[in-house]
Amino acid sequence: MKRLGLVLLVTLLLGGCDSSAVYKEYTDIEDGKWYIKNAPSFTFEITDTSVPYNIYYNLRNSLSYGYYNLYLTRYLRDATGKELESRLDELILMDPKTGKPNGDGLGDLFDHKFLMKRNYRFPKPGKYTMQLRQYMRQDPLLNIMSVGITVEKAAPSH
Repeated sequence: MKRLGLVLLVTLLLGGCDSSAVYKEYTDIEDGKWYIKNAPSFTFEITDTSVPYNIYYNLRNSLSYGYYNLYLTRYLRDATGKELESRLDELILMDPKTGKPNGDGLGDLFDHKFLMKRNYRFPKPGKYTMQLRQYMRQDPLLNIMSVGITVEKAAPSH
């Protein structure tokens, strides 16, 4: 129960910092066991296509996670279900040499925010869905606590 309160506190603190975010959502991974068949989807709406967006992976893992990296496959689909792109990405959670965790930590939990797409322009207004699937050789993948995405309006470049 104490750990749940800590997770909620961290989520509230981190969640209050994204003023440019148009969407931010996490899915908790039950018991920290991420099965390959469990592919969380995040549906968000884009109303303004005149501005570019940055899209981020959000990830929370325990220090007990057994690898320094995480391979994820992402699928971006439009409102009709048409796949606009799919791509395999590698997220570096810990320094490969020292094992020192990256991200922001509190206790044995670490939060990460990785840039997925920079200055992406959505083709038209509407709903979009991003689906994430773990692509490691372990099923289930242990000690991944939650995964999600953030969609933010990109800061204008000067």
